[in-house]
Amino acid sequence: MIAGFYRRFARSERANVAVIFALALVPTIYLTGMGVDYTLAVDRQTELDAAADAAALSAVTPTMMAGSTTAAQQQAINTFNAQASQITNTNYAPGNVTVAIATSGAVRTATVTWAAKSVNTFPNVLGMNTIAIGGSSQATAGLAPNINFYLMLDDSPSMGIPATSAGITTLVNNTSSQGGCAFACHESNPSADGLGNPSGEDNYTLARNLGLTLRIDNLRTAAENLATTAKTTEAGSTASYQMAIYTFDVALNTIAAMTSNLSTVSTDAANISLLEVYDNNNLTKTSANNDTDTNWDAAMKAINTDMPNPGSGTATKGDTPQEVLFIVTDGVEDETVSSEPGLSSAYGSYEGGTRQQSTINPLNSSGNEADTDWCTTIKNRGIRIAVLYTEYLPLAEGSWYLDYVAPIQSNIGTQLQNCASPGLYYEVTTDGDISAALSDLFDLAVQSAYLSK
Repeated sequence: MIAGFYRRFARSERANVAVIFALALVPTIYLTGMGVDYTLAVDRQTELDAAADAAALSAVTPTMMAGSTTAAQQQAINTFNAQASQITNTNYAPGNVTVAIATSGAVRTATVTWAAKSVNTFPNVLGMNTIAIGGSSQATAGLAPNINFYLMLDDSPSMGIPATSAGITTLVNNTSSQGGCAFACHESNPSADGLGNPSGEDNYTLARNLGLTLRIDNLRTAAENLATTAKTTEAGSTASYQMAIYTFDVALNTIAAMTSNLSTVSTDAANISLLEVYDNNNLTKTSANNDTDTNWDAAMKAINTDMPNPGSGTATKGDTPQEVLFIVTDGVEDETVSSEPGLSSAYGSYEGGTRQQSTINPLNSSGNEADTDWCTTIKNRGIRIAVLYTEYLPLAEGSWYLDYVAPIQSNIGTQLQNCASPGLYYEVTTDGDISAALSDLFDLAVQSAYLSK
């Protein structure tokens, strides 16, 4: 079509056609060149805006939030420059990006502002070599708040099983006189049970002599490591952390009182040990307790009293730290009750009418909480709960497991997840890494980030 136009133009003898064409040619070329260069400039603007988004987000990642504003600024600048250098036909100097970090209360905002020039394809036509482009992006995140951490760790006899499948097999194979037992129960009077172990030792000592690592050992290491992790994170941020460690069995036991000295907490965590009982069915010689060694309600009632109402965790005068409760347990209550609340068979059972073996916060036959719903009580105060479920293993322990634990096995994890605050639930199985899982929960509890425009 265009070729035909030029043929007709060449054959034309009318002078005004040439004049009109000449006059039309200039704006046509100008508009064409402007359209091409403007479109290219828009494309380059979009690419650099994306680089600015990435740069702003890089300044408020969990790692950067735990560091200084200077480090966050440099991270954003480096991120932008790395991406901008890959965009061709732009005049951009590394100094043409600025990053501002602003803090308001518990929120940090990173603003990335940039300027560049898009190189024109038709510089002579437009009379300019470049088109100026620029933009900005923001990313906002909550600063790591001041937090008090409470670790409530299950040290009942069920945490005495070996930490690996191979260890369980080893212990079972070495307790044939007991029918093969996977629990390394810690007893002050093992002779009362006639276990048949060498020198009359209990299964706990037997496991130690066999060189086995128990769940309680991994739990102790996890607590020590978490205190160290908290100290490292705190050192690189403006946040202030305090921590306390408790174990729970027949009661709540203080291992490390609340303190800001996290090194002391890590040291004190070494004192975490498995509950020692008198023999297989008695806590003490004078006070038989029918082996009810996981009193969830007593522990939760006590920890609820110990924890003050939380603040926002900011540096604002008069504000107080946030409160986060970490619970590590296999999720089975085993306690003495004064009266039978009518447990649903799917959530709990009774032995002798007074021993309750159930999931935490079990349901009664009407579908309501049979015990006080301590998880909801605590969360309603604004305290977050992080739960690490060390999966209860369906060990072949005779009729006891089949009668009392097997019926509730499938609901243990569900009830623990209901106890946890949203996003703060983790499961770890045999052969799993309790320490890594607890560290992941720590990260989830203190940090978050999002992009805003």
